[in-house]
Amino acid sequence: MADYRKMNRKFAFMNRQIPFNKPFLTGKETQYIEQAVAAGKISGDGEFSIKCHRFFEHRYGFTKALLTTSCSDALEMCALLINTQPGDEIIMPAYTFVSTANAFVLRGASIVFADSEHNTPNIDTEKLERLITPKTKAIVVVHYAGIACNMDAVTDVAQRHGLYVIEDAAHSIDSYYWQRPLGSIGHLSAFSFHETKNVIAGEGGMLVINDPKFVLRAEILREKGTNRTAFFRGEVSRYEWVDIGSSFLPSELTAAFLFAQLEQIDQIQQKRIALWNRYYERLAAAEARHYARLPYLPPWSHRNGHLFFLICPDNNTRNRLIAHLRAKGIYAVFHYLALHNSPYYQQKHTGGSLPMATHYTNCLVRLPLFYELSFEEVDYICDEVLSFFTEAHNNLP
Repeated sequence: MADYRKMNRKFAFMNRQIPFNKPFLTGKETQYIEQAVAAGKISGDGEFSIKCHRFFEHRYGFTKALLTTSCSDALEMCALLINTQPGDEIIMPAYTFVSTANAFVLRGASIVFADSEHNTPNIDTEKLERLITPKTKAIVVVHYAGIACNMDAVTDVAQRHGLYVIEDAAHSIDSYYWQRPLGSIGHLSAFSFHETKNVIAGEGGMLVINDPKFVLRAEILREKGTNRTAFFRGEVSRYEWVDIGSSFLPSELTAAFLFAQLEQIDQIQQKRIALWNRYYERLAAAEARHYARLPYLPPWSHRNGHLFFLICPDNNTRNRLIAHLRAKGIYAVFHYLALHNSPYYQQKHTGGSLPMATHYTNCLVRLPLFYELSFEEVDYICDEVLSFFTEAHNNLP
């Protein structure tokens, strides 16, 4: 019976393409954008921006949430807020997107790349302390795939050495460390609402401030270095240029789109987590037979359905799996190229080899996961993944 169902799925999806991602619309995005236009306030920090800020602060207990044009901009604001200077050292995982490092490189900092854990692509906290020098200013963690880093270990090291903790929470909306929302633990955090994320605005991001001392300056930096936000609250008689900054706040149209998504976040999360669980259950056989590793969830972490990945045994197997799936109409992709080996930074990296970061670069593959993906499509993808590994294993000499 199982083989019969598998055959039916193969015929059903034979001429269909399954993309890696498809943006999901709740149906109210354009309605809210029209409302913002009709209100005559579309330049940012209008009604929908305020609604989004309140949503995040109330739901997750963030001290202050500020929408930004991207997660990259939120990270750049983090670098400015901690007064990153030339010569400062910032510790972060090598296995991350370039924006994590670029924000601090732009301020003249030196990046000290850390390796990933064996079980997850997250920063290896057991090796963290040996990277600290008198020049270290901050530790930046990345919660890969919404899987929480060991934040107790990170904050313990940071407190003992007087360092800032910054969470790159681009993948981490509605994910938790024990019972604490990711993004609420570090001094500062950055989120993404890029169209590949769980809730989206096309582009867009958010700075989260958990240390109140940063709130006023964050508002100034976000408004090009002026006290314009305080002026509109009636706290000053005129707004002036008082600090450095840039135009980090997004259009009200972006906020309106995002708010339509936030209204449906529970529905979105329920479906994405169910799809993640279906992958995990169906592909458990691949891990049991040592064909590939599935995502590992530490006891302190929750799944938030952001992305599902496999760790293949080597680069050749990963590339052949991707090619096999493409031939079946399934668009699977690899992910980050570890930054310590990048053309821009490899001559600046002095920390030696980072074997686990390189391993994830070579061996990690991401499978399609988006709201409108059906469970039947997940089953078809899993059928083809298992078929590939079984055939590859049977063809071993």
